[in-house]
Amino acid sequence: MFDTFKNRLEIIGKISTITALRISSGRSTEPIGADLPVIKDALEQPLIPGASFKGALRSRLESFLRGIDISLAEDPASFTSPSRNQIIKKLKEDYHDDAILTDKLLNQTDLISRLFGSPWIASKFQVRDLTVETDTWFGQYQERDGVAIDRDTETAADGKLYNFQVVPSGTNFHLKIVVENAENWELGLLMIGLHQFESEQIPLGGGRSRGLGVVSLKVEQLQWFDTGGDSGKLLNYLQNQVMKNMNDYQYREEKMEGLKQDWTEALILHLRNFISNNYTIPAKTE
Repeated sequence: MFDTFKNRLEIIGKISTITALRISSGRSTEPIGADLPVIKDALEQPLIPGASFKGALRSRLESFLRGIDISLAEDPASFTSPSRNQIIKKLKEDYHDDAILTDKLLNQTDLISRLFGSPWIASKFQVRDLTVETDTWFGQYQERDGVAIDRDTETAADGKLYNFQVVPSGTNFHLKIVVENAENWELGLLMIGLHQFESEQIPLGGGRSRGLGVVSLKVEQLQWFDTGGDSGKLLNYLQNQVMKNMNDYQYREEKMEGLKQDWTEALILHLRNFISNNYTIPAKTE
């Protein structure tokens, strides 16, 4: 899937915290400060790991695909099962032609993993760590108290008081996503997921039952290039990259909406075809 360059999508945007955000770095061993600090970069500024964003996005898309057909998004625990490992190992032993082996591996891969990756197929989808927009963060964290509840007495458990840090609401983070060699329906799947962030339906981090982690995505720019199998177009693209002349590949507002619509329609068609090819009408019983 990756031996020949076909297309590249870059998405630039920002994540805004609607409510306070807590992505914990684990329990602190420092003698002073919060018991549960948030993840920070080397400059002690708040950070959203790309893996946290990607994981939340994948989880939401998996739930949608399982609602259509459970085979579209497998349980990741099955990826490392002995039987699955034996199947993959045998395929690699039996097929030495890369193209044939790739097709056989894809037959063992659910739809969500074709975009996000699995132990035997690399991800087409990369998310950089989200760094803070410094003009929206004022160098401070909020600290909040928490307490474990004794379920029997329904009161605070002895010795279970703790405090934790949160990033204040109104803080923005830079987002950059890169996707390479994706099918149109895979890009449609990504658009569906990003819309969930745009409409504040996917929270991030911990404390979500307390109302923490509500975020909003604003996609500011798409940069899209597809070779279409034309080597001349690829040569021009490579030259324009070096010359930093990428205006022809930038999409904003109305042009973005056109691409999103095309990719989403490709996804719906792909899923409808899957359903029609795999659904059998039950036989009537007398």
